[in-house]
Amino acid sequence: MSDFKISICNTADLPESYIIENNLGVISLSYMFDEEVYKRGNDLPEPVFYNKMRSGMMPTTSQINPDEARTAYLEYLKDSNEILQIAFSSGLSGSYNSLRIAAEELMEERDDIKIIVVDSLCASLGEGLLVHKAVQLKKEGKSLEEIVAWLEEHKLNLVHMFTVDDLFHLHRGGRVSKAAAIIGTMVNIKPILHVDDEGHLMPLDKVRGRKKSLNCMVDYMDKKVGSYRNNNDAVFISHGDSLEDAEYLSEEVKKRFEGIETIIINYVCPTIGAHSGPGTIALFFMGDER
Repeated sequence: MSDFKISICNTADLPESYIIENNLGVISLSYMFDEEVYKRGNDLPEPVFYNKMRSGMMPTTSQINPDEARTAYLEYLKDSNEILQIAFSSGLSGSYNSLRIAAEELMEERDDIKIIVVDSLCASLGEGLLVHKAVQLKKEGKSLEEIVAWLEEHKLNLVHMFTVDDLFHLHRGGRVSKAAAIIGTMVNIKPILHVDDEGHLMPLDKVRGRKKSLNCMVDYMDKKVGSYRNNNDAVFISHGDSLEDAEYLSEEVKKRFEGIETIIINYVCPTIGAHSGPGTIALFFMGDER
């Protein structure tokens, strides 16, 4: 097996058991409630976080800064002189740039190390699915450079489908107008969103009703999966404290698509959930294009 460290952002939303099993490094974005800062290590349990949001409390978030990235890299360099850092989409956060700056500064200081930072252009378990592919390739004995080449070639094959339960969180993030949020809520409109090739969250469709929005995401998977139809060994689903809907979506995917060996369901982390809100459901898979 190739001897290098894979480091990720906490926004990849992978289960803690997966992170431990695969010895992944994690560098965290942070969030704040009532001037209390939270990040990996002192996170609120996800149900507590989302219940605070349901009660009307609105968190704020902060990107990774170069000093935090440097500190993490120095820790990982104690065990390996090479790091593959897979970063949260540059279209959604400045964290990628901070991770890149820290890597470049350390490599200028030391000629015995290599740190490659990949802008995933992905979010949540879409980012997590890209990490999963890197982990699989590492287990197959691929080199750091071979894995980076694969990630750069295929990251735009990571398809993201989102729906949210509360339009007002999209309004806060500038995705819909206040009037659209009010009217949409009154008539039970549920938007379908995706992450585009620049890593931005973009509206794609809208339907009336929660169950229709979940089925609509599976319909879009049917359209977008393309040549990966029988070659999607892993499909990931994340949720904003809405496990029952996530499990429903998982069952619908399994009904329509064969050959899926792994389905991981996990929470949308607070640093993303702060913007998408409780009830978010997201589906991630490989397709010919986003």
